[in-house]
Amino acid sequence: MPIIEMHLMQGRSVEQKRAVAEAVAEAVTRTLGVGPEQVRLLITEHSSEEFSVGGVTAGRKQELAAMQAATSAKKS
Repeated sequence: MPIIEMHLMQGRSVEQKRAVAEAVAEAVTRTLGVGPEQVRLLITEHSSEEFSVGGVTAGRKQELAAMQAATSAKKS
């Protein structure tokens, strides 16, 4: 019984999560030769302050990008 964990940033719609669950189950069924009822998918959502790359949270990266965009707009 395959168990897949998927970590996502918050903000995806119910429809998107249902679509990815269907696509993952289809791919696992096809590649591993198991029935779709055997495929388990656990989706865990994280806020932008619970995910970081290189010590910078996604929330901080968004703030920095917004400040940079505002600075660029002022120069134009």
